[in-house]
Amino acid sequence: MTDKYVIGVDYGTLSGRALIVRVSDGAEMGSAVFEYPNAVMDRVLNSSGQALGPDWALQDPNDYVEVLKHAVPEALKASGIKAEDVVGIATDFTACTMIPVLEDGTPLCQLDEFKNNPHAYVKLWKHHAAQPHADRINAMARERKEKWLPRYGGQISSEWELAKGLQILEEAPDVYNHMWKFVEAADWIIWQLCGKYVRNACTAGYKGNLQDGQYPSREFFAALNPDFAGFADEKISHTIGELGDNAGPLTEAASTWTGLPAGIAVAVGNVDAHVTAPAAKATEPGQMVAIMGTSTCHVMNHDAITEVPGMCGVVDGGIVSGLYGYEAGQSGVGDIFAWYVNNQVPQSYFDDAKNAGKSVHQHLTDLAAQESIGAHGLVALDWHSGNRSVLVDHELSGTILGLTLTTTADQVYRALLESTAYGTRMIVDTFASSGVPVKEFIVAGGLLKNTFLMQMYSDVTRLPISTIDTDQGPALGSAIHAAVASGNYPNVNAAAEAMGKVNKHVYTPNEERSLQYDKLYHEYVELHDYFGRGANNVMKRLKQMKREV
Repeated sequence: MTDKYVIGVDYGTLSGRALIVRVSDGAEMGSAVFEYPNAVMDRVLNSSGQALGPDWALQDPNDYVEVLKHAVPEALKASGIKAEDVVGIATDFTACTMIPVLEDGTPLCQLDEFKNNPHAYVKLWKHHAAQPHADRINAMARERKEKWLPRYGGQISSEWELAKGLQILEEAPDVYNHMWKFVEAADWIIWQLCGKYVRNACTAGYKGNLQDGQYPSREFFAALNPDFAGFADEKISHTIGELGDNAGPLTEAASTWTGLPAGIAVAVGNVDAHVTAPAAKATEPGQMVAIMGTSTCHVMNHDAITEVPGMCGVVDGGIVSGLYGYEAGQSGVGDIFAWYVNNQVPQSYFDDAKNAGKSVHQHLTDLAAQESIGAHGLVALDWHSGNRSVLVDHELSGTILGLTLTTTADQVYRALLESTAYGTRMIVDTFASSGVPVKEFIVAGGLLKNTFLMQMYSDVTRLPISTIDTDQGPALGSAIHAAVASGNYPNVNAAAEAMGKVNKHVYTPNEERSLQYDKLYHEYVELHDYFGRGANNVMKRLKQMKREV
């Protein structure tokens, strides 16, 4: 009997990767990566050179199609399998990443009249320029006592659909009025593959505020701006596809791009974090998966629904059918380490790392590991890209307390590593105190390669840490959904059991180290609440001054 294969395509912040996977056991046969030519536009708009304001992050949707044209054929070639043996394809995307489009799916940025308008482009997940709009949405929701608000931990993010949509209406009404729909990139790329627009249940719930089959009311949107009244009905509402469903057959055009047979199954779109849970065999209640990269997204299934302060949302069937999917996250993790290395580390560290045959990150980590816990005398807040959970406030910013004239670069690096671990513990503790405890912590993403960091997370959270047994978690997760969409498994749980990969309890907490970290975490919590809960809004005042200059 001929083996069957599926393809998972993972769309990240800077590149897209395609992975060929065997349906029977999840064996990875070949992969390829394509870097987006336009990368992230956060300073200037590539088409015109126009300067972008603070906290903007845009992309060109054509880069996403180029991934299909390059990475998929190259992965197929690398795998050595025959194209006719591929039975399905699925994709995952960063979220909330939004595209204003015409009725035929054409992005507005591809029209001559809008090609130099920043609002016509993709607003990437880390586009935070809609924070003032998110603040108004949250204030109005609290004033009106909207029933959906507690499902999102008490406030929504500037990253999500409502805030980004309101920003377009008020800053570029011509774009808003011209667009047919405001579409998640996760769904737009599926549209390009199968020729049909299907809105996936995951982003509709977590990023579009769809709860119990309803979006926020027209009255709520009108209270924000009368011209915004029809936002849900007119701009984001559409047919919902459940995760693992078949969105439609691969079109002839997409077949030409990819080299895959026309007519194979195209799975409903999904989010990079949420597809990773099945890839890590984490589909049972209380198993939290942390996808650690430039940012970290924490997802977990549970059989109970409750209000958890500062979570990104709880959605019925948001990860797998039959359970409530919870999401939380940290807006900056790997991005913080990269910022520090790129902007603050002296050249001597780069030279020493090169001489030792290491990356500068590994060199700094090795130096940091030599010191005892607390020896640096520092504590940092991991808010360089704002706080996603549990404060849901992107106007916050990072800080390092305890610097002296003897503080070294590697000591600061360690304090930043620790700050992200404390941020994760804050999330874990908040879930536990809300009645949905984390029973197992599973890590996926590029940062799991840092063994010192992983042990630190175990010690700080006091949880054993399991690790996904693949470098391609989201792509494997997408492939699992493709296997379900193509009819090879009855549901995602069954496919995950056969195709998922995890190493159990690779790291376990050390009580002595945990006690030391408890002391530092206490200081982190003090700073967290002082700067983050309104006692001192200096970070917001400084950001406002920056905007006014």
